[in-house]
Amino acid sequence: MSKLLGILGWGAVAVVGALAVGAIAVHRGEPINALWLVVAATCCYALGYRFYSKFIAVKILALDGLRATPAERLENGRDFLVTNKWVVFGHHFAAIAGPGPLVGPVLAAQFGYLPGTMWVLAGAVFAGCVQDFVILLFSVRRDGKSLTEMAKDEIGRVGGFVAYVAVIAILIILLGVAALIVVNALKSSPWGTFTIAMTMPIAVLMGVYLRRIRPGKVLEVSGLGFVLVLAAIWGGQYVSQSPGLARVFTFSAPTLAILIMVYGFAASALPVWLLLAPRDYLSTFVKLGTIALLAVGIVVLHPTLHMPALTRFVDGTGPVFAGKIFPFAFITIACGAISGFHALISSGTTPKLVARETETRMVGYGAMMCESAVAVMAIIAACVMQPGVYFAINSPAGVVGQAPAAAAATISSWGFPVTAADMQALAHAVGEQTLYNRTGGAPAFAVGMAHIFSHSLGGDTLMALWYHFAIMFEALFILTILDAGTRVARFMVQDALGHVCKPLGQTSWYPSILGTSALIVGAWGYFLWQGVKDPLGGINSLWPLFGISNQLLATVALCVATTIIIKMHRAKYAAVTLVPLAWLVAVTFTASWHKMFDPEPRVGFLAAARALAAGPATGATGRLIFNNRLDAVVTGLLVVMVTLVLVESGRQWWGILRGTREAPVKEAPFVRTRLVEELVVEERG
Repeated sequence: MSKLLGILGWGAVAVVGALAVGAIAVHRGEPINALWLVVAATCCYALGYRFYSKFIAVKILALDGLRATPAERLENGRDFLVTNKWVVFGHHFAAIAGPGPLVGPVLAAQFGYLPGTMWVLAGAVFAGCVQDFVILLFSVRRDGKSLTEMAKDEIGRVGGFVAYVAVIAILIILLGVAALIVVNALKSSPWGTFTIAMTMPIAVLMGVYLRRIRPGKVLEVSGLGFVLVLAAIWGGQYVSQSPGLARVFTFSAPTLAILIMVYGFAASALPVWLLLAPRDYLSTFVKLGTIALLAVGIVVLHPTLHMPALTRFVDGTGPVFAGKIFPFAFITIACGAISGFHALISSGTTPKLVARETETRMVGYGAMMCESAVAVMAIIAACVMQPGVYFAINSPAGVVGQAPAAAAATISSWGFPVTAADMQALAHAVGEQTLYNRTGGAPAFAVGMAHIFSHSLGGDTLMALWYHFAIMFEALFILTILDAGTRVARFMVQDALGHVCKPLGQTSWYPSILGTSALIVGAWGYFLWQGVKDPLGGINSLWPLFGISNQLLATVALCVATTIIIKMHRAKYAAVTLVPLAWLVAVTFTASWHKMFDPEPRVGFLAAARALAAGPATGATGRLIFNNRLDAVVTGLLVVMVTLVLVESGRQWWGILRGTREAPVKEAPFVRTRLVEELVVEERG
């Protein structure tokens, strides 16, 4: 009877999900309610987790609850530590949830709500969640080895070296773009700048409190941090309304870029307990709480999506970024569908904390599923605004014009009415001086989020408070990636330099710490500065470069996963990772070709350089030409490196399947876990 009820129940979920997805796909004309997206996402995630992830766990990975994990076998109380599965889940989600699921879907909304929604749902269930799950399990079975170490062991030394170089390059680009989003969100915003600035001394206070004043009192420091963050938000409102203080905390984009670089250096060089750990701990609470509130607000308000399913910009002439739906929608939305950065986390700290193999399904597949849900919320937040307002916020001055009246006229001529008075009233409502040309996606998400919150929790009088709370929420999301990513890249560079000069490889030697931190910050700071000085806002050129880099990293991860699956003699199931791999190769290689060689200057880097060279010369012309050519070279080098990984992987697969190459599975030896016996003893006692 219970089996029949289960079949009927899951059948009903499948039917409701199919109806919701169908309604989203075919609905045209009248605006659609956001609940359709919520229902479709909920059903897709439930079915994917219940059936697809279980199929992978049983048929391909053969999860073994009796096999001891490295957290148990190598436990040292520092890096390897048996940890409660919910704590591991929270850590993993906080680590993977960076700017991507918030920003990418907002930028891709220029195509309409349909392309982004479909890619987020299908990409997460069949690609992103799968990548995170299998890479996590394979790392657990190899004593928590990193992605680059697994690439070297499974694909070969060439594949390992190329993967290492590619990871460093991709990390630098990712960090530069993440920093640019923060700069664009905070420029000319004294309220937002003050609030974010205050989270840093708050984090230091929390670190000192927990380490020196009241060691181990986690609940106390959590309450203290929560109260101080709320005070920082209210204080920001006071600062913005005080002419003298507002001038102190109103910064231009170049000034903010320098301050962000100083912060990145400090977060990498200072002891982890002093700044990075308490900031990340604080941001985790804010992340989870805000996401829960946003989900409740969407369900309670069930707002209408004013953005059409497809806009006129599917032809590639979009003002937010140039390029057609294929391939650019699929690199614009990376995190939320599939992100190579997640593979670094799934083969980084997380596999060293997992207590039992069977928990990798919940942590790997489940946490990515939650991040995908955040991306759906971001799509809703972007699309509840009137399209004219959305384009006024996200379009750079170089496309729509600098003056408010000119920008409003240009956007209205596209068929999305908006007036300068509308934008001024909205800016006043959220406590900003202006909302024009706030490229990067973060301000648009904050406006949409404030709209949802103010109509469901507190009314219009609190819209400014909700807007700046959303800005803080996004900046905390992004700064978490910035400080942790800078430190990870620093470790990787130190590891490489240690082969040349041993002291440089010592992670505790301060000259090495300071030198490598400066090197990494200088590298991503270059891309940040390039974006700040770009007349098109930086996002038009750098976000596609970020998306290509991130998806190329996912390509490397799926190469490693496919190689291991074939070596496990489960080649008949290799399509689980091979199909997403083939899709990513098609997307990223096509996008890379367009970004390098497309004749349209707003799309192709080299075409943009030629257009600048042929136009009137200014003081910045030479630098912009160099930057575009550099971006083209970087894109080409990344494609070449990933191609080498693909070729090496293909040689491995062909040799194994033909029987001409040995296929040893380089897993740690099986050791029976003691945790099951200990649990039985505890229950009997």
